[in-house]
Amino acid sequence: MSYSREERLALCALLDKTGPDAPTLCEGWTTGDLAAHLVLREHRPDAAAGVMGGPLAGYTARVQERIKARTPFPDLVRMIRSGPPTLSFMALPGMDERVNAVEYFVHHEDVRRAGPDWDPRELSSGESAVLWQRLRAARLMLRRAPVGVELARDDMAADGRAYRITARNATPAVTVIGSPAELTMWVMGRTTAARVRFDGTEAAVSKLTAPAWR
Repeated sequence: MSYSREERLALCALLDKTGPDAPTLCEGWTTGDLAAHLVLREHRPDAAAGVMGGPLAGYTARVQERIKARTPFPDLVRMIRSGPPTLSFMALPGMDERVNAVEYFVHHEDVRRAGPDWDPRELSSGESAVLWQRLRAARLMLRRAPVGVELARDDMAADGRAYRITARNATPAVTVIGSPAELTMWVMGRTTAARVRFDGTEAAVSKLTAPAWR
């Protein structure tokens, strides 16, 4: 089962409905900007290095704007739907799932949850397991958190399997509780649209939920 492929196709179907001017959870981005970003990631490796910021971020932003301006939105969606180009490292066996399962889940939700009256999707146990496994990388995303952070899933019984991840080992600590999908959205910065709850002192929770450190 390729969850990256499932999420990719679902996102493309949604983009077909919304068009290029719908809002997303990515600050300042419409669906047109998001589509251009996804095409850049897979088709412009020279510019993709600046996606996460750093000295190449300005170049990446300029390339993304050119892609959006010069490529009709339906063509952008078609390119996304087609998957990574043959010569991309993402086209190597298993690589699309490894690097895109979380990416496309989050961006699918970026469009879904920016609209009114959304509800969390009920994911398969397999996709939830993949998201939970990838949450071990939250240590990188939360390295600047002002308090310790523990992630705890609430969609399964404590039956001996791992259901907690220490994302930042520090005191005081806050436990962030939710399903793997909701925890993924929270870790990836979609804090206002993630249905999680917090267990910790009021002061520690206030520090963790403040936007300044992200």
